[in-house]
Amino acid sequence: MEFNQRSIISIRDFSREEIEFVVGKALEVKQGRWHDALSGKVLASLFFEPSTRTRLSFDAAMVSMGGRVVGFADAGVSSTKKGESLADTIRTVTGYCDVIAMRHPVEGAARLASEVAGVPVINAGDGANQHPTQTFLDLFTIHEEFGRLDGLKVGMLGDLKYGRTVHSLAKALSLFEVEQVFISPPSLRMPEGIIEELRQGGTAFQEVEEIDQVQGALDVLYVTRIQKERFADFQEYERVAGAYRLGHRELSALGGQCRVMHPLPRVDEIKPEVDSGGNAIYFRQAHNGIPTRQALLGLVTGTIS
Repeated sequence: MEFNQRSIISIRDFSREEIEFVVGKALEVKQGRWHDALSGKVLASLFFEPSTRTRLSFDAAMVSMGGRVVGFADAGVSSTKKGESLADTIRTVTGYCDVIAMRHPVEGAARLASEVAGVPVINAGDGANQHPTQTFLDLFTIHEEFGRLDGLKVGMLGDLKYGRTVHSLAKALSLFEVEQVFISPPSLRMPEGIIEELRQGGTAFQEVEEIDQVQGALDVLYVTRIQKERFADFQEYERVAGAYRLGHRELSALGGQCRVMHPLPRVDEIKPEVDSGGNAIYFRQAHNGIPTRQALLGLVTGTIS
């Protein structure tokens, strides 16, 4: 499969076979192959929005495979502060690097960047739209846990309206034989466009408002925080803040063996009591960002094949 010089903008751009290929390469990287694959390569890390895990994960992925990182973690120190357009910033940065990882608050910004850049662009999150590298690491984690992606039942809980991670994940899982369950307040339900896509594609899914309304056991529950920063109306946020708090009692209602994932950061939607149990795999999920992003960086720069 050809990934060299290919931008990673949306999970919608990838077939089932391509996703399986990336997951396989991430496993190879985690097992110790390709350890110097990025030697001599430079990553431009452009974060116009705050990030801890994604930014550090990209940086660690690059450096630990022999590459170098330039860039910024605060849009205030870039020339966009002076009024420079995003397109001009990207055209300029292209001359300093082999690949760009970019997070931006505006939906579609990553696609625009990829159209003007002379190097591959990896979308590290664009507004409430897409977060494809998170989806790849989520799928890798699920595959690592169960040995497969088909034949599972996956629930998503919390902010399904603004959560770009669940938008990408729902689309990716629709390529596999996975039943999906969406649990959210009515005001934060999965966008109708995604629901309609799943319906037309024949994906089995259900929508409920409470955990105890889920029919049957879940294999995975993907929890998201209520994203305060996405609400234009603070009163609307206050009405749904704290809507869910997952503990042992709630997990038992989902079958007891349900694995709990979270893209992090969390606020109070998962109780600390869950952390030490066998159900919690969200910290391993976060750590899987490194081999997954290493695989993607190597693939798009042509150093992993």
